[in-house]
Amino acid sequence: MVANQHNLDVEAPDIVTSYGLADALAQHAAATPDRVATVCQDAAITWQGMDRRYDALAAELLHAGVGPGDRVLWWGQNCHRLLETLFAASRVGAVVCPVNWRLSRAELAFVLADCAPRVILWQESEIGDTVRAMRADGSGGDALWIQHDGTDAESYEARVERHTSPPERARPSSAEAPLLMLYTAAFDGRPNGALLSQRALLAQSMSLRLLESLDATVVYLNSGPMFHIGSLRRTIAVTHAGGRNVMCRRVKALELCQLIDQERCTHAFLQPPTMSQMVEANADRRFDLSSLRSGAGPPGWSDMVTVIDADHKVSSGYGQTEVAGVVTYRYPDAPSIGARPGPLARVEVHDPDGSPVAPGDLGEIVVRGPMVMNGYHDRDELNAYRSRGGWHHTGDLGRLEVDGSITFVAPLQRMIKSAAENIYPVEVESVLRRHPAIDDAAVLGVPDDLWGQRVKAVIVAAGKIDEEEVMAFCRTQLAGYKCPRLFEVVQSLPHNDVGLDRARVDALHGGGGYPGVAASTGEPAR
Repeated sequence: MVANQHNLDVEAPDIVTSYGLADALAQHAAATPDRVATVCQDAAITWQGMDRRYDALAAELLHAGVGPGDRVLWWGQNCHRLLETLFAASRVGAVVCPVNWRLSRAELAFVLADCAPRVILWQESEIGDTVRAMRADGSGGDALWIQHDGTDAESYEARVERHTSPPERARPSSAEAPLLMLYTAAFDGRPNGALLSQRALLAQSMSLRLLESLDATVVYLNSGPMFHIGSLRRTIAVTHAGGRNVMCRRVKALELCQLIDQERCTHAFLQPPTMSQMVEANADRRFDLSSLRSGAGPPGWSDMVTVIDADHKVSSGYGQTEVAGVVTYRYPDAPSIGARPGPLARVEVHDPDGSPVAPGDLGEIVVRGPMVMNGYHDRDELNAYRSRGGWHHTGDLGRLEVDGSITFVAPLQRMIKSAAENIYPVEVESVLRRHPAIDDAAVLGVPDDLWGQRVKAVIVAAGKIDEEEVMAFCRTQLAGYKCPRLFEVVQSLPHNDVGLDRARVDALHGGGGYPGVAASTGEPAR
């Protein structure tokens, strides 16, 4: 050590500086081996048990020929096995892709072809018929299919259990290499797989732990979809902190109430419609939900849970999948017009020439820092465009406020927000235009008190339109939540120099309530 004390150029070996998700789990397994890490249906798994299980799964992946950069696709609902798969992949350098299990067959076929997974972990419950139909069509190619909720000799559990002793510890995979791939909504009509590294996930985790005071006492109800970064980032942060993750396969109000009561959950990912359903399901107060710390909710909500004063806690500002979650926040001790960058992100608003805008002006939100994605899978041109000038270009419009904070205004391309789901009109319109009875279509969001917005299609017909038949057609191409629920047939649609005049369509047909846009004026919210 003395000989090198003046040699500032000496590089430490990668193995010395590497730190990933598996390191965090190993520390918890050593310090609190018998403490429960995850609860999923009838399974309660300790840190030591989880450490053994992901080691065994890593051995199985290696046996299947999975190596650095290979994709492992998760086609299932929320489960502790998805978390184990992430840790196992971090051991072998693989990339885990949790797919939205509600996608249509056409959407899933695209993802399978684009992702080209080496292994597919699939689920029988609710999904099995679709899996078998797509396998019969050749989807997934020569991937190894493993049923995660099966019981036969080739199921997930059987493969994990046949490893009775831990495999030899592998050299840690690079923290900068991609670990997670999440398909983003289709701005341009084609979904893209955002690649997030362990470094990005841990940077987001550390920000959450610091700003939301997440520690080993947290019991997090995974009621949000784990294929969505909004929920998964907190799953990872709670794991990193040594807290407990309680898995809920899908959102059912009665089951959520039961789990909160049984496991004394302190945190959960809940949307207003679900909260209203939970108030109704627990009208007789048979479940004790007082352990849940929550913001304000619908009538009756505050009588069941412990409401946290929003004025005294940090709240999330702007984020997206491509930055592993959230990069700006509102701080109670530093009031601001917009939100300010988090501790591990540099966030600015730039004009089209790449220069920072003046206070009060609009521009594109750009980000630098460890949370930024590695890029999109197999999208070289798009990656070059999104990372030009040394910044991640978000594709979102923002305002630099006079106090230096940043306000998200709207996507540069319009987005519909229905509860927690992001829906891009261009994707739905491209499906509608493939229908033989439709010449042209415009899709807009109609304000809705419960869901935020509902999807409406304004159609120029080439023949007789049967709304039920059009809806059925859409469901063969799109996830159900993207399909229009409202229809209107017109003679023509308004256009301008750049294409469809969306502002005019909204004015004529009741659109509004878009994220960051004032409902009354249609102008960016201030």
